[in-house]
Amino acid sequence: MSAFLALVLTLASLLGVPALGASAPAADPATPKSELRAYWVDAFGDGIYDATQIDQLVGAVKAANMNAIVAQVVRRGDCFCNDASVPRTQAAIAPAPFDPLRTLIEKAHAQGIEVHAWVIVTGIWQGTTPPKDPAHAFNTHGLTSPDTWLTKRSDGLDRIGDEFFLDLGHPDAAAYVVKMATSIVASYDVDGLNLDRIRYPDDNLGTNVPSWGYNPTALARFRAETGRTDTPGPSEAQWTQWRRDRVTDVVRRVYVDSYALKPGVRISADTIAYGGGPQSQGGWANTRTYAEVLQDWVGWMKEGILDLNIPMAYKRDANVAQRQQYIEWNEYAKEQQYARQAAIGSALYLNDIAASVRQVRLALTPGSASGRSAIGWVGYSYRNPDDQAAAGTRTGTASREELTRALTQPSAYDPIVPPVFASPATVPPMPWKAQPTTGQLRGSVPGGPHIAAALRDAGGATLRATTTDASGWFGFVDVPPGSYTVVAGGLTLGATVVAGQVANAAPVALACTGSTGPGIPAPRAVPAGVPGFHAAWYGQSGYPTLCAGERSTAVVAFYNSGSRGWVAGRMGEVAYLGTWNPEPGQDRPSVLGGDGTNGSPSTGWPRFNRVAIQPADYVGPGQVAWFQFTIVAPSSPGTYRLAIRPLIEGAQWLEDYGVFWYVTVK
Repeated sequence: MSAFLALVLTLASLLGVPALGASAPAADPATPKSELRAYWVDAFGDGIYDATQIDQLVGAVKAANMNAIVAQVVRRGDCFCNDASVPRTQAAIAPAPFDPLRTLIEKAHAQGIEVHAWVIVTGIWQGTTPPKDPAHAFNTHGLTSPDTWLTKRSDGLDRIGDEFFLDLGHPDAAAYVVKMATSIVASYDVDGLNLDRIRYPDDNLGTNVPSWGYNPTALARFRAETGRTDTPGPSEAQWTQWRRDRVTDVVRRVYVDSYALKPGVRISADTIAYGGGPQSQGGWANTRTYAEVLQDWVGWMKEGILDLNIPMAYKRDANVAQRQQYIEWNEYAKEQQYARQAAIGSALYLNDIAASVRQVRLALTPGSASGRSAIGWVGYSYRNPDDQAAAGTRTGTASREELTRALTQPSAYDPIVPPVFASPATVPPMPWKAQPTTGQLRGSVPGGPHIAAALRDAGGATLRATTTDASGWFGFVDVPPGSYTVVAGGLTLGATVVAGQVANAAPVALACTGSTGPGIPAPRAVPAGVPGFHAAWYGQSGYPTLCAGERSTAVVAFYNSGSRGWVAGRMGEVAYLGTWNPEPGQDRPSVLGGDGTNGSPSTGWPRFNRVAIQPADYVGPGQVAWFQFTIVAPSSPGTYRLAIRPLIEGAQWLEDYGVFWYVTVK
């Protein structure tokens, strides 16, 4: 027995794969398999450029007993479609009104094949010749823009070769990505949305040295939020986590906003599986995925902001070390599905057909730790289905035909029977979307980015916590039905979650309680016996803080400092309090009270411009009159002022002591 064959038999035994020459477990022929089987179809060659290519693509997928197409519709800030938020591609596709994505959907759906729109998230342009469309993001926010969205490396490099990338730490770049992705969900009957390059770039300054993210605006945001003034080093922990969180912000919002548009759309990501898996790297935090390109797909799966994780386990089966790496990432992805799903991605272009079939079988084998399976397999790529096509020694069409034969028919490529795709299969459902028992919740608050947001139940207990994105948006997924509040940025928002729907949190009116400040005591001395009608201010009750519409009783005391008494009911001798300058003005109506005329509220004043009348029939010289009146809080929060001055009705205004009544409305 050769060493190679012995290794294959050992791996087969460990993973439960039938050994060479063996038969796969028998399946019930009446029950079709439930298994995702897909090609990635890139936009750099034949595939979706015209209707004839699309017919060929759909036919090839059907012939291979596959059931899904992951088609690259956003390549570099452009779309192989007509109705997205980004410009139509300038690639040499068939002229309008031809719409590659719409045509693909129509033709694929007619054959029972799903279409997942593959979107390159951060790759924005390649080459220094700018795009033809002036609205392209590279033209509006590229190299020459004072507000560039492009990322930079810590040493100042702004490109890899001649390729440029967006920086998700720039809030406008992040918002652009969300709009780009969700516009496709809104405009097309896609079955899925597939996010690629949802991370920071490669070409770092060392293994696990995350060197990108130094966009000027992103750095300024980080400094403002942390109170720092320095430029952090690439591996500095606070800066590293800040950048990693910005990637997660985009995934979370795309997931929730897409759910609001079309709940059944499957949100997937093509995730990084560089080098060995966590098993040989000392844990997830030590992988290049998490530490170098800052992509926390394990966290996304735990939170539930992906429906499908597709790790790109691009390994050469002929290389013993890479074969082990493929096994490690297979195992790890299957164990990290949580309440969602994973499908394994493999590199057809790096392998011969026999090796690719072995990788497909490993992808579909239950994990050795818990026995949990991935839901399927995705192969890269339709254009280069084996290493011969990639090397140009055989046409892509010829290689696809051989791969189809190896997947669907007994052949020398695969000694195991029946063939791995011997019969058609259905795409596995998403139970959390097909029969939802939970809903999603979203909202936004003003006041700056990355504010802590706490989800609380009806009893006020905190259930979960997150942070808002750069725009103040927040989202929570898989929330059981019921009433909730979210406390963020000093605001309280409320929402009622319904299973299978997205609840929009809105500010809630909290129970409001008014209060009254301390009273203001009388002065130590006041004048007395002044000939004629006179009055001296003699204290008042405290200023109130009220809720909108709340009423309050006020008391202001005036001492009769004159020689004549005040007589109720007698014109020229009766004392009133009147409205005065500057607010609302002499004899003017006030928003705080009145008799209901002249636009004043009805609070029982004698007239709209008379706040109160003397309380006793007679107030003689040396006596005190306690004038009492009611005010009402306006509907708008703020501080209001009522100026008042005593007068003898029909005779004269008395002394102006500058008496005001202040009312604060919550």
